[in-house]
Amino acid sequence: MKLVVFSQYFWPENFRINDLVNAILAKNVQVDVVTGQPNYPQGQTYDGYRSWKIARQNFGGATVHRLPIVPRGSGSAIRLILNYLSFVMSGILFAPMVLRRKRVDVVLVYAISPILQAIPAIVLKWIKGAKLVIWVQDLWPESLEATGFVRNRWILKAVRIVVRWIYRNADLILVQSEAFVDPVAALANREKICYYPNSADNIFSSSAAATENCPIAGLGEGFSVVFAGNLGAAQAVETIINAAELLKDIPNIHIFLVGDGSRANWIRNAIQMRGLTNVIMGGQHPIEAMPAILSRADALLVTLKDEPIFYHTVPSKVQVYLAMGRPIIASLNGEGARIVKQADAGISCPAENAVSLAEAILHLSSMSSAERSRLGENGQQYFNTHYDGDTLVTELLSHFENLLSKSSH
Repeated sequence: MKLVVFSQYFWPENFRINDLVNAILAKNVQVDVVTGQPNYPQGQTYDGYRSWKIARQNFGGATVHRLPIVPRGSGSAIRLILNYLSFVMSGILFAPMVLRRKRVDVVLVYAISPILQAIPAIVLKWIKGAKLVIWVQDLWPESLEATGFVRNRWILKAVRIVVRWIYRNADLILVQSEAFVDPVAALANREKICYYPNSADNIFSSSAAATENCPIAGLGEGFSVVFAGNLGAAQAVETIINAAELLKDIPNIHIFLVGDGSRANWIRNAIQMRGLTNVIMGGQHPIEAMPAILSRADALLVTLKDEPIFYHTVPSKVQVYLAMGRPIIASLNGEGARIVKQADAGISCPAENAVSLAEAILHLSSMSSAERSRLGENGQQYFNTHYDGDTLVTELLSHFENLLSKSSH
């Protein structure tokens, strides 16, 4: 089988697709990756790469084709739109060229925002006569509206038409959450929608990785709560800061924010203006360092805004947190909170409710270490049952084989 993966984001940027490609390669599938020049999340092209260059790399046996792209910058909506559209145009113009001598059986789109990156994959499907699989990670156009990025109803209506067209051209639509099925079915044929969840990179199940030196000073002293990942609008970071303010007179509780994003500067300013010594900006770290960071937390925090779209969403960090076997505090509504409850892996509280979040942190900190260990073990068992990476990769390849066998009959 010859597989092409379309993803605007790829290694050395930290995304789930990196580990999935490695797992697919381990099953003796030939993989080409079409991606942009790495610039997430800081918004500047990484050292050693050039924004306007077509380049080729090797990633564990996969050929990575890097296309010209406008870096996303920091905080500029215009730059972000140019970033999205430049990958679409580069993909349409250059992907058929870099893959011109290659047979392609299946094209897989890793459809985190923007789903527009599926457009050049559709063009490649037409040219190569391949099957197109879209793995939906974010609901569009709902996520544009929920994050406040687009509010104009005519633009949202136009995006909805484009998304409907994208789904119509897919042979199979995989959704990361069972709650995604109905919203996607409103724009696509339900018969070609299938639930396919995220797993977690293998490194998060490695006990050896967790014993490495922790790069963040003070983590593990007192009661440490760690939030890891994007610090953006969707994550309702204001709720974390407001909860921290309610807890600032309790000396042993510390909240570590590990990552970067569009709200990082706002957080730094809020910490300074409110005099919050209990919130520590842990910075951005490579994925290899994350198990050592997460394993030293007494609790792992996941947050989302209180928007209807996010009731359907399972943040990919939920699977990572379950795999790490640490208690989870889920400040969110809907599917993500349901999973934490079903796994009995921690405490959930309503999204964007700082008082409830502060109470949840206090409640978990008052538990015995044995009680917290039990919650962590429950989460790890739930991960092994529902999100085991090897099982899921085998399932994904069987989806591909089924598509190819249908077309051969």
